[in-house]
Amino acid sequence: MRFKIDTREKFHAITIQESGLAANMTAEMDECLLSFLQNGVKNAILILKDIQNIDKAAAEGLVKIQEKFHENDASFVICELRKEVKKSLNEKGLLELMNVTLTESEAQDMVQMEVLERELLDGEASA
Repeated sequence: MRFKIDTREKFHAITIQESGLAANMTAEMDECLLSFLQNGVKNAILILKDIQNIDKAAAEGLVKIQEKFHENDASFVICELRKEVKKSLNEKGLLELMNVTLTESEAQDMVQMEVLERELLDGEASA
């Protein structure tokens, strides 16, 4: 699986440079994306602008990855979905389970808000 990673202060922006995501790519997606949870910067934005199709197993894999990020107090946001991919995910009943934004800028804002929210909640818990 080909991808490009742009690391910023609070998150990694990962662009998957493939035309599709298939079931046989789920192990590689897990290995690549879940490895970020071991870093100091745990949050990830997954940019899927090049993806033209995604099968159900791969989409379910993304939902599980997102859940792992949240279990580890990290953000995982998917952005720049093509219309046909968004429609396919919606038909599979998976879109509503995903943290999705239209643009990378909106995804960055969402990560920043979630980081701030976690910091505030941690501050209240220790007060």
